[in-house]
Amino acid sequence: MKTSARRMGAALIAVAIAGGVGACSHSDDTSTGGTSSSGGGTYAIWDPYPQFDDSSDWVKLLTKCGTAAGVTVKRTGYDTTDLTNKALLAAQQNNSPDVLIIDNPVISTLAEAGALTSTDETKLDTSAMAPNLLGAGQTGGKTYGVPIGANTLALYYNKDLLTKAGVDVASVKDWPSLTAALQKVKAKGKKGITFSAIGTEEGSFQFLPWYWGSGAQLTALDSPQAVSALTLWTDWLKKGYAPNSVINNTQTTSWQEFASGDFAFSENGTWQLANAEKLGFSYGIIPVPASAGGTAPAPTGGEFVSIPVQSKTDRYATSEKLVSCLTSPDNLLTTDTTLSYIAPVAAVQEKQVAANPKLKVWVDAVQAAKGRTGDNLGTKYPKISEPLWTAVQAALSGSKSPQDALKAAQSTAAAATK
Repeated sequence: MKTSARRMGAALIAVAIAGGVGACSHSDDTSTGGTSSSGGGTYAIWDPYPQFDDSSDWVKLLTKCGTAAGVTVKRTGYDTTDLTNKALLAAQQNNSPDVLIIDNPVISTLAEAGALTSTDETKLDTSAMAPNLLGAGQTGGKTYGVPIGANTLALYYNKDLLTKAGVDVASVKDWPSLTAALQKVKAKGKKGITFSAIGTEEGSFQFLPWYWGSGAQLTALDSPQAVSALTLWTDWLKKGYAPNSVINNTQTTSWQEFASGDFAFSENGTWQLANAEKLGFSYGIIPVPASAGGTAPAPTGGEFVSIPVQSKTDRYATSEKLVSCLTSPDNLLTTDTTLSYIAPVAAVQEKQVAANPKLKVWVDAVQAAKGRTGDNLGTKYPKISEPLWTAVQAALSGSKSPQDALKAAQSTAAAATK
């Protein structure tokens, strides 16, 4: 499926505007009409997978988990943006579903609004979850749910182009070696790398591996490390290693450029694996390299399974059973394969790679990834991300130097996050 990494911009915008939306009734979707956990009843689950109908493996799993918990599951699938708004409104009305599966950057917003229970309250076991993935659902020292899976970014490459340019992809381990590879490809009359630098959350999402790979922190947008990351992208455009189209590229249009066969590299996500198999050339995948080598931390996409606040707190015990069932190792393997996600549990990741060795690079990337709202940024993240993508746009368009663009971004972000 096309995962949250491609939907996150709309989700974050929805969070920003939700406070100005009038409340309305969602009585058809309410979970509160059921009986308490001790007496069975109906439990509502909301998810962002409307593409799955009742005959799908996903909905069958929801039903199976309900049966195992002794309750009937009433599932509703929403578009991500719609789900975010409905979750916020339902919380205001004390009309939330029993289980909510939602884009991970939204977790901190709902948690800080008092809409979600913490794992301390519900006794939800998170011990098997990878700490870096769990971090996307943490704020104020508490954890609000568990990840159902994750996706992230890496570099797809055109094997034929690299071979003709005399580039051994094994030599691409850091920024200098990647830039040297792009130079060789350009010298052969082809194009180096394409990515998305559009002025939205999508652009920030794609810039973050380079930003974090420089050693920069989101609390200091104008640090020397941050400037080095933006200078890297800016220099690629100036030297013709990346096209000017990246300024307006979404991740979809960037992929279309790569699919033309004219580009050696494309920064894109796990969700393009099915499309990669349809390419008219041989491809491979490597992690985004950090500036001095190793795998750069890329941002995580994917959803969290959380338990919203209920007035009838005796429902939490059954909700915990539902969440535990949905995120158990046996069920995660099937679910994350369906969703094109990497599992949040190491043992399941190993099974995924055993079934499909091409996933090894994605497992490595996810293991090095981090949540955008991590480092206890929470709801501050969107207020930092927008100045960041604005700076990227200014530098790539040539209207400001990387240093000046990031200096302005830091000033804006600092004022917004006081």
